[in-house]
Amino acid sequence: MGLKSGKIRVTSPSNIALIKYWGKRGEQIPAHASLSFTLSHSLTETELSFVEEPSEGPGFRFFFHGRHRPDFEPKIATFFRRVAAHIPFLRDYHFEIHSRNTFPHSSGMASSASGMSALALALVQLERDLGADLDAFAAARRASFLARLGSGSACRSLYKGLVVWGRISAIPGSSDAYAIPYPYGVHPIFRGVQDTILLIQRGQKSLASSLGHELMQGHPHAKPRFEEAEKNLESLIPVLKSGDWEAFGGLVEREALSLHAMMMTATPAYLLMLPNTVAVLHAVWDYRKQTGHPLCFTLDAGANVHLLYPETHRQLILDFIDGELLRYCQGQGYMADRAAY
Repeated sequence: MGLKSGKIRVTSPSNIALIKYWGKRGEQIPAHASLSFTLSHSLTETELSFVEEPSEGPGFRFFFHGRHRPDFEPKIATFFRRVAAHIPFLRDYHFEIHSRNTFPHSSGMASSASGMSALALALVQLERDLGADLDAFAAARRASFLARLGSGSACRSLYKGLVVWGRISAIPGSSDAYAIPYPYGVHPIFRGVQDTILLIQRGQKSLASSLGHELMQGHPHAKPRFEEAEKNLESLIPVLKSGDWEAFGGLVEREALSLHAMMMTATPAYLLMLPNTVAVLHAVWDYRKQTGHPLCFTLDAGANVHLLYPETHRQLILDFIDGELLRYCQGQGYMADRAAY
């Protein structure tokens, strides 16, 4: 028996990729496997209101932080069209979606990951309310599968800790269709990883992720890059188990720089790092050389810098940030987060 109307409230986190997902084929199928940390504090809170109103749609309106945002709606419309093939009852309802982030939109965090994963969670909860027989494990996998259809990285936000998306022989059970929790041992030093995001540039980034993925089609270095990413993921497996921070940092930084190298050598070319981004990277390298402290960086497709370090060194690194790196941040801003376990 259907529901006439109702509301569902969910929360879903963002994630930061260590092995980057960059390049896809077909309907949101990754060109290679990726690995990410799910974050603790960078969240999207979504309320999905629904009322029975059959249409060809499904019909919906989207609100972000209380404001109607029609500019966000085309991406959600594409998502709904894709998931309607798997959830036909969507066409029986009209939806109103209210979302808010605990972090600034377009701040270098994967807001599409947390936003789309939250929406997928809400739809799976509606499925369950309508009688779908899904236990917690099946519901998470279902939500990961649906979230992927809206944003590839969103499928990794449905689990805590380290998460793998993309089929790779080194990780049994890995899939292109959904993400899975990382199945191997993880040293305690990586379970408390801190992620401090330096806001070099606030506001909308100059290259949308969807366009960035398109640039990989026909890119002369795409195939070697895909092979490199999977080799790096395989190399991380023993590193994550042993707690070798130096090897971890080296792999993670190479992944980040390789991602930007692909954009700089694409047609057209994009240079998303700003002078202050480069200054921060040099400052991190100098600090690590001088102190030996475990600190590394990663970058998404933008100018902002994610600093990764163990919880044991939190105060030392925050002192370094406050004393040396804040001058490179717009408005002297940064966000402090950590891996969720």
